[in-house]
Amino acid sequence: MLKLALQLIRHFVYRQAHDHKRCVGLYRRMCRPFGSEWAAYLKRWGGFYAMGEHCVINTNVTITDPSYVRLGNNVHLSGCTLFGHDGSVNMVNQALGLNLDHVGKIDIRDNVFIGHQAIVLPGVTIGPNAIIAANSVVTRDIPANTVVGGIPAKEICSLEEWVQRAQAANQKLPWANEFAQRQHVLEPESPALRLARIQAFFGEGEQHVH
Repeated sequence: MLKLALQLIRHFVYRQAHDHKRCVGLYRRMCRPFGSEWAAYLKRWGGFYAMGEHCVINTNVTITDPSYVRLGNNVHLSGCTLFGHDGSVNMVNQALGLNLDHVGKIDIRDNVFIGHQAIVLPGVTIGPNAIIAANSVVTRDIPANTVVGGIPAKEICSLEEWVQRAQAANQKLPWANEFAQRQHVLEPESPALRLARIQAFFGEGEQHVH
């Protein structure tokens, strides 16, 4: 009964957040939405200029000026920060009696991944088909079909090269067979896949890990 009651409460809180933009903090704490679910909420209530389909946005992503942000299809944001303005001008305006402005768009095209703690500064366009490595700082446009990283972010390789390396590495994974049995690209880790990974990482003696 307790489990059923919790399910009903979570469903109620979910509906309040997604349908009415109510109880959002409670929704985040109780339901702990995955990135695709949180992106669906933000698509309706996040105030973006535009957002495409099949986006994934983790709840720890910071977006300072969503009205200046356009997201294409299949954009994945992982714990990054998108700055739509440069707040330093406010200090300068106050100190020197000026009236400066520094605001810019962030235009993220189709099929882009931005890694954890990456920072995107105002006035840039990214992609399509691009990967931004974790902890990168994006200060200028990122061309299509590229993988970039660093401070400031610079090209590491093409997306095609990255895919070829990843495919070659995946063929050698000890859990390749279990991984290939997934029904969907975003399917959660199955118990069999998790066990196969643990055995590969730690050996047969670690099968008791739950």
